[in-house]
Amino acid sequence: MKTDYLIVGSGLSALVFGALMAKAGKKVQVLESHEHPGGFGHTFTMAKKYKFNAQLHYVWDCGEGHTVNRVLKKLNLDKVVTFERYEPDGFDHMRMPGYSLDIPSQSQELIRRLSQLFPQNAEQIRQFILEVKKTSEGLKILSPPVIPTELFKHLSKVLSAVKYLHSTLQDVFDQFKLPQEAQTLLALQWPDFLLPPDQLSFYAWVILFTSYQEGAFYPTHHFDHVINSLVNSITENGGEVLLNLEVTDFTLTNKTITGVKAINRINQQKYEFTADTIICNIDPQKAAQMIGVENFSKKVRKKLNYEYSPSNFMAYCVVKDIDLRDYGFGKWNTFHTGHRGLNEAFYQMYEKHDYSNPSFAITTPTLMTDDERDCPEGYQIIEFLTVANYDYFKELQASNKKLYRRKKEEILNFILDVVEKNYIPDFRKYLVFKITGSPTTNERFCWCPKGNSYGSNLTPKNMGLGRLNHETSLNNFYFCNASSGYPGFAATFWTGAILYQRLSGDVILSKG
Repeated sequence: MKTDYLIVGSGLSALVFGALMAKAGKKVQVLESHEHPGGFGHTFTMAKKYKFNAQLHYVWDCGEGHTVNRVLKKLNLDKVVTFERYEPDGFDHMRMPGYSLDIPSQSQELIRRLSQLFPQNAEQIRQFILEVKKTSEGLKILSPPVIPTELFKHLSKVLSAVKYLHSTLQDVFDQFKLPQEAQTLLALQWPDFLLPPDQLSFYAWVILFTSYQEGAFYPTHHFDHVINSLVNSITENGGEVLLNLEVTDFTLTNKTITGVKAINRINQQKYEFTADTIICNIDPQKAAQMIGVENFSKKVRKKLNYEYSPSNFMAYCVVKDIDLRDYGFGKWNTFHTGHRGLNEAFYQMYEKHDYSNPSFAITTPTLMTDDERDCPEGYQIIEFLTVANYDYFKELQASNKKLYRRKKEEILNFILDVVEKNYIPDFRKYLVFKITGSPTTNERFCWCPKGNSYGSNLTPKNMGLGRLNHETSLNNFYFCNASSGYPGFAATFWTGAILYQRLSGDVILSKG
């Protein structure tokens, strides 16, 4: 039976769009090639008792009146899906040899803490932090829908933002002549982007840094509850979420996408689906290749010519007979580097594949909420994240699986050496479970080309006016993905909700 909206892929933006349309009375079908819905937001179980989220660690824009909250209210889920806020006085703990900084929510307090560490550079630090705040406000005014009267009303903030269109974070660090150590402390959450300051868009850094200042959150009942709640919202309103169905082709007639062909990955049975409108949540480049890139307009083809973001190495670990709170962990993330500069740290790991002095993130999901459903009582989860080169791991896996496994173990051991030296003595003694994931793991389980973590790379080139959006130039066919919106939990909520607004005329997210 023909449906109103056929959604290819079940990433967060797709689930948000599907839930909103189903709630509005539209017939919705979601096709997902994986056994779990949620894309990078999906949760998997190991050893029958430990739950790990594939990629999400902490989120923003979840407070009252913010994007996530407004979408959940529209779905009547705001009392069902709730969030725990990270410690406002220090939601990110930055650690490097000789220096320690807890990032607070208040910009003036951040200026004070940095000025204490670098008294000779206090004025540059103050000017930089104030410029970050001003740029953030300007970017909000420039975000869709743009209101002309607001542009003129806040012209100085808008101009402040526009002048950094082509700037990297490093460019702005250099402009304000910040000391190298201060740069590293401010940018130490680089695993959130998997890019060093000399490649990362200043816009991307400002948006995330200031958004987390406004509130960093973790779901009260973990990320699987968020995903399941959105899926339930679709099915309870007459929609379907069909798993293990891989889309193999799109049906194109006279510049119009009318349906898709799919195959059940378990029994190989083939299906055809049709709909009035097709929403594409899979990677836009991959979809365009399936359809035929020549069928898209020149303007869209140009926007589709993006490079993918780097990929990552993840270690999912479980400890027992220890309380991580006794060792400086809690409702915050910890970011560690052994390098004075993050550009050097990135290139050593990403280009040289040398992790002997790693820079990485540490997150402890069991300490963020009292809900213990992710592991049995008495156990705690701790996870480690850093960058990894897809091409290197792909070649290693193809040529020598033993060396591939050994390299993953080597990276984890270098990280654990740092943990034992700087944070938890004899950490390995408490470790009862560990599993590692590489870029090829991302590709295999999350179906992301080249194992990319964020879709298109968050460089200035990909963050400007030429960034891909939902428009495809084909009839009845729209992109709804991290590369056609923005990556991350809150950003994908925004992407799904904006496309819903565009197609339904029902406004959820508005300014003012």
